[in-house]
Amino acid sequence: MRDGRPDVDSARIAGAVAELRHRSKATLHDRLHRVRMTLGLAVQAGLAATLAWMVSHLLLGNPQPVFAPISAVGTLAASVGQRLRRTVELIVGVAVGVFLGDGLIYFLGTGGWQLGLVVTAAILLTIFFGASVAIVIQAAATAVLIVTLSPSTQNLEVPRFVDAFVGGGIALLVTAILLPLNPLRVINRAARPALDLLAGQLDVTAEALRNRDRASAQRALERLRENKEELATFTEAIEGAKETSTLSPARWHRRSELTHYAEAADPIDRAMRNSGTLIRRSVTMIEDEESIPGPMPDAVAHLAEAVRLLRHEFAVGAEPEQARERSLRAVSEAGRAYAEGVGFSGSVVIAQVRTTASDLLVASGIDQEEANRLVRQSFGDPEKATGPAEQQDSTPKPPTAPPVG
Repeated sequence: MRDGRPDVDSARIAGAVAELRHRSKATLHDRLHRVRMTLGLAVQAGLAATLAWMVSHLLLGNPQPVFAPISAVGTLAASVGQRLRRTVELIVGVAVGVFLGDGLIYFLGTGGWQLGLVVTAAILLTIFFGASVAIVIQAAATAVLIVTLSPSTQNLEVPRFVDAFVGGGIALLVTAILLPLNPLRVINRAARPALDLLAGQLDVTAEALRNRDRASAQRALERLRENKEELATFTEAIEGAKETSTLSPARWHRRSELTHYAEAADPIDRAMRNSGTLIRRSVTMIEDEESIPGPMPDAVAHLAEAVRLLRHEFAVGAEPEQARERSLRAVSEAGRAYAEGVGFSGSVVIAQVRTTASDLLVASGIDQEEANRLVRQSFGDPEKATGPAEQQDSTPKPPTAPPVG
């Protein structure tokens, strides 16, 4: 109490401090998760750099083995999931850079403007022939090295070629034979943020629908829109795991287990997008004060649980039967909500529940046609039994059945 009035400042400050503490814990958790995600790659890169230096210096007699470790680290870190292709691009880029650097030095000599001309020519030539960004960068970087170091270092071209081969080869050796990562573990760690994000925001939306909390639903929508990083990490991890299971004999037995994840990437991406539409229409439905039948929040909550079950069953290598059952339960609840009566935005939410459930069924390994059939079956009779909208002839009726896809 202050001057006879309640002390509201302490409560506000305590709430702000609690929020900051929660944010700091979340930030620390995210940073530790990123460290765990990249720990294996960091160890692989360190081992590859060491071996590349030793091979180039001790076995091949290179007194300054700089390019071999750089090539090894670049192969491992620059293109996870495409390391074999990255090695080829590295060598091609070096070849283009050496060719242009030596050719222009022979005719024009060395100097500042010659350096600029060589780099410009390397970039334009590689782009003209449709080269990737990696080849363009390697060609330009090699051309710079040739032009700047040739006056003081003789016979630089051959060691640069050899180092490119050594570094790329050592990187592939470390990835495939010496230190292959467990592909399923890598994917599970990468999938967790994306799927947890989707499940969490669906949960928030379900609770917002129950409480008609427009602000909470809007925050869930904004958070789900920031999912590009999680999805990119997930997709990259799948590509890296597929490459590991292809190159590494020790991981060949994992190929069939990776099939689920590889085929699930696209439908999970679609589920994210459709869930975004679901949440956006939930915000509109709350704003317009439309009717929100009791089963509708339950349907959205069942979708969230289906996502969590899908992640868990993938992680343990089990058939995702529980995730399928929960997806169909979400559709069934959506059918009940539709029968009770919904407005325009409500019918869109119901449609997105059906579509997202279909995406999750496809992600679980069911083909699209069968998933659509199961969704229609679980939705039940599209004709509404009774509802507020039917009691007044002047009120337009919603569509007879929301579309599946």
